[in-house]
Amino acid sequence: MKNKDTAKKKISFSQFGHYNVLFEYFIRHGVEQDYVAPPAITKRTMELGNRNSPDFVCSPFKFTLGCFLEAIEAGADTIVQVGGVVACRLKYYGSLQKKILSDLGYDINFVNLANADRNNPKTFISLLKQLNPCCSLPKVLHTGITVLAMLEALDRTQATLNKNVGFELNDGDYDRAFGRFLNSLRNSKNNVFSVMRIYNRTKKEMAAIPVDMPEDPIRIAIIGEYYTVMDDYSSHNIEKKMAKYGMCVERWMNVSNTLVHYSAPKRRKVIRDYVKYDMGVTTTSNIGFALDCAKRGFDGIIHLKSFGCTPEIDAMPVLRNISSDYNVPILFFSFDCQNADTGIETRLEAFYDMIKMKKENEKRKKK
Repeated sequence: MKNKDTAKKKISFSQFGHYNVLFEYFIRHGVEQDYVAPPAITKRTMELGNRNSPDFVCSPFKFTLGCFLEAIEAGADTIVQVGGVVACRLKYYGSLQKKILSDLGYDINFVNLANADRNNPKTFISLLKQLNPCCSLPKVLHTGITVLAMLEALDRTQATLNKNVGFELNDGDYDRAFGRFLNSLRNSKNNVFSVMRIYNRTKKEMAAIPVDMPEDPIRIAIIGEYYTVMDDYSSHNIEKKMAKYGMCVERWMNVSNTLVHYSAPKRRKVIRDYVKYDMGVTTTSNIGFALDCAKRGFDGIIHLKSFGCTPEIDAMPVLRNISSDYNVPILFFSFDCQNADTGIETRLEAFYDMIKMKKENEKRKKK
């Protein structure tokens, strides 16, 4: 019988868009431990997190705490909190969530990436050793490279879906192709070439899906706070709601763009007419992408954030200036744990109608 030190840990991570597929792969193949998938976020997840959280923390704190509680119910004995890599209040949330789980009586391993130093790789190795003291660092590195390839493939495939799903002739074609893509990633061989074969196959599959896209579709940019903009439940599935109206959606904010390709000095240079200093976390990049989309003639911008997200509150006046200067409408959504879909859909429908009329008027003027 295995003792406590040699038995595999049952590791979990909060729900976060479709990125749990990659986290699971890394835990199983790199760290060589068991992974416990947290249940899909539901109203119960939200209620659990809300009930056990301080009143005025942002909704990502509440959603992740709710996910942790449900993962523990599902058998997880180790929780990983990645808030430490984010330069806002979220970097402090791991310590508070660990204390809350302890006060609730849960005796679990809590690995908080806020304890790592980006400039000192040894601190990350120390955290990996908390997940598996006997893990092979070469295997971890090899799997990490595979997961990075998966990350690029996932974000590119998601972008293709967002741009085209609103124009598919057969409902569900893109979602089914995307589901097959995610399953293929789960079962991929641990090398970059396998991942690229999966990505290229999915790319061809999606290109073959019949669509009826107008010559000049309504193009909408989505920007906003990191967690809310990338998690479907937190954003009230706003991307799918927009697709229902036949909008072409573009979202720059994803993990590969922000952690792999992002250049803060370059972004600050682009927006220097609007922002003098780096405004922190996702704000500078959101302003840069909004300005880029305005210059490219996008028909509208939608800004999403959780209630009380200070960096994104700071971005709003700047975004209004861009909206005014380039005559591009912008719609702001601020979500907490009490928002109802009805109000969101009403505002979104009105925004769509306004953009459609504006676009038609501009076409008539050109004639």
